[in-house]
Amino acid sequence: MEHEIEFDVRYYETDGQGIVHHANYFQYFELARVEMLKAMGHHYADLERDGVFLVVHSIACKYHRPARFGDRLRIRTKVVKATLARIEHAYRVFVGDRLVAEASSTIACIDRQGNVRRMPEHILGT
Repeated sequence: MEHEIEFDVRYYETDGQGIVHHANYFQYFELARVEMLKAMGHHYADLERDGVFLVVHSIACKYHRPARFGDRLRIRTKVVKATLARIEHAYRVFVGDRLVAEASSTIACIDRQGNVRRMPEHILGT
């Protein structure tokens, strides 16, 4: 499964030089994951209500070039691997055709008490 979102860099996401602060990319990746879930017909709030929590197990990002205030970012998110309790994603961030950053994350499925649990079938099946 692949999904893509686009949005403009907001001023408050940048540093004194007008460049997107590196920590904001992790928020962008979360937005991309939530939007991908929504595109699959699942709302994260519904999952949480049902006692399913998707938490970051690990995440890494490689920055290729800066993105700046006013740039239109395009984030392509891909599910690389899904197991019974984890989902691995790959991200590619673009400004136009220019690759800005690449990242990967592993998301774990836990219950309300923080114990690892099986991913719901309806998430793995789509």
